[in-house]
Amino acid sequence: MKYEKLFEKGKIGKLTLKNRIVMPPMGTGFAAASGEASEEITKFYEERAKGGVGLIITEVCRVDELSGVAQPCQLCATDLNVIPSFTRMVDRVHAYDTKMFLQLHHPGNEAFPNTLHGNPVIAPSPVPCKLVGVVPKEMTTAEVEEMVKKYVKGAYIAKTAGFDGVEIHAAHGYLVNQFLSPHTNKRTDKYGGDFFNRMRFLTEIVVSIRFACGADFPISVRMDAKDFWDDGIDLAEGQHIARYLESIGVAALNISCGTYESGWSVIEPFTFEEGWKKDFAKNIKACVHIPVIAVNTVKHPAFAEQLLEEGVSDFVAVARGNLCDPEFSNKAKAGDDARVRKCIGCMNCFKMAGLGRAIECAVNPVLGRETYRGDDKLIKNGDGRVVAVVGAGPAGLQAAIVLAKRGFKPVVFEKASCVGGAMNLADKPPCKHMIEEFIETLTLEAQDLGIEIRLNTPGTVEAVKELGAYGVILAAGGVQIVPPVEGIEKAISYDKVLSGEVELTGKKIAVIGGGLTGLETAEFLSDRNNEVTVIEMAPAVGTAMYRSVTDAVVAHITKNGGKIITSHVFKGVKDGAVVMNSLASGFDIELEADACVIAMGVKPNTALIDEFEAAFDKVAVAGDTLNPGNIPDATHSGYDKAFVF
Repeated sequence: MKYEKLFEKGKIGKLTLKNRIVMPPMGTGFAAASGEASEEITKFYEERAKGGVGLIITEVCRVDELSGVAQPCQLCATDLNVIPSFTRMVDRVHAYDTKMFLQLHHPGNEAFPNTLHGNPVIAPSPVPCKLVGVVPKEMTTAEVEEMVKKYVKGAYIAKTAGFDGVEIHAAHGYLVNQFLSPHTNKRTDKYGGDFFNRMRFLTEIVVSIRFACGADFPISVRMDAKDFWDDGIDLAEGQHIARYLESIGVAALNISCGTYESGWSVIEPFTFEEGWKKDFAKNIKACVHIPVIAVNTVKHPAFAEQLLEEGVSDFVAVARGNLCDPEFSNKAKAGDDARVRKCIGCMNCFKMAGLGRAIECAVNPVLGRETYRGDDKLIKNGDGRVVAVVGAGPAGLQAAIVLAKRGFKPVVFEKASCVGGAMNLADKPPCKHMIEEFIETLTLEAQDLGIEIRLNTPGTVEAVKELGAYGVILAAGGVQIVPPVEGIEKAISYDKVLSGEVELTGKKIAVIGGGLTGLETAEFLSDRNNEVTVIEMAPAVGTAMYRSVTDAVVAHITKNGGKIITSHVFKGVKDGAVVMNSLASGFDIELEADACVIAMGVKPNTALIDEFEAAFDKVAVAGDTLNPGNIPDATHSGYDKAFVF
């Protein structure tokens, strides 16, 4: 076996796990609105159990219906009526010898008012979460005591339903963490003040659950090693908390860090390397004797094994890796690392959750749709019929893969000398190497299915007609947006910069466009000793990306001396300058620039669509050809269009 430590058995209390891979809690939005385990969330967890995970810890499960709502559709353990659905979910996970914990949760001051149906946001003290922006109501002593009972009831429901244990969410700035941290706990009653009083709320929860459910029913606590508040929990305090929790009978510690106000540290975008916070877990592990679970931005099975070899933790938590590929564990066990669809850190999953929707994944279009998509749901009626796929980008390759699994014979036309499409540019800015790995994985999947890919071969109407194709999927990409302004012929297109066809070093450069394309082009150029200015017509840049991604890219540009100018319309290019118009003043302004790079993205290729629809009866259009977007838009549309035929 390639990864011996990763697939050793492990113990949490008296519970034996078949390996050291844990799927930690991630809010999904897949549960029923009633709080019951829907078929969607049950199938989601079942697929990860089937994929080989040793322990699944569910998403946040609310223990209070009034003030404890984190998502409109989340698991809920406040009433015994959820037990039948929970039991069905646990049974289906247990079928694969995977264990399951229910995570008990309350958001405290991180609850958004629009989810609480008019009930107040509550917290230990009236200290607001800056992201939410609401001063919470301070809980009375009696309300704190009542909340302890709600956690205990949740644990009782979990045990009755057949869960193997529970986890108390005491990290990420949520309610329990707010009691632990001096930053948010300003109380003067028995639940505030010194260390032991700040620990009292969690102590009563743990001790009461042990009394109600028995000492052999394991309790894990998810805790922050550091909360990134200046007056909050630092690593020394985290170690103190860890030792104390061990002393009161906690069976395992699940180590994380950060709060909503340092969101980048809780769920990291692509700018963070694997294991950037591994010292947090390693220092906690060094001071306790109970097992430590830890998240560490794990993307590769080899890195998970390395964490165990280094003694960073006893169990490796693979979060988004299990969203991207439910077979992560099985593929790791087989040593088939290259075929794991790995997280690219785009934050699309969290972006969807932030919008109040169920999560979606850029590299796994089946996520959350397991009940009606996925290999076991494919209608295999292709009968060897040929379908032409024009374009070998993410939309085209994903479509071809699904078509092949359905029994069609896809033939992919690609005008370039390699597959990947626009991803071959998207992987060039800093920290985007995971996109290159995604291209490699898609290529392997296509090869495994025997898909014919014709490189250096444009997918023309004539070429497709020669195939005698049953149908056509157009995924040839969009058409670059080039504004019709004076002097535009002097500008350089972003693709020539990112591909290396044009090299710019030590120049003053105006980058036109503050979307994903423009920002990442500017970031790329700023790393090459250029003085970059991004010009955007809208009042803000990067609005289509998740906030932490935009913030990271903008910070990189400004750190290198670059500037962002918003609310200015690009008017033209002159020798040594670009012209822009201020929407605030109405005046034209000239900005000194040695070069102007157009990076406004692409628009639909309507001419290509019209040409193919005139020539063929069965035409489906995917990706940027129809709706310009990002990688998740491409993979989802490619997957879905493969069901048209």
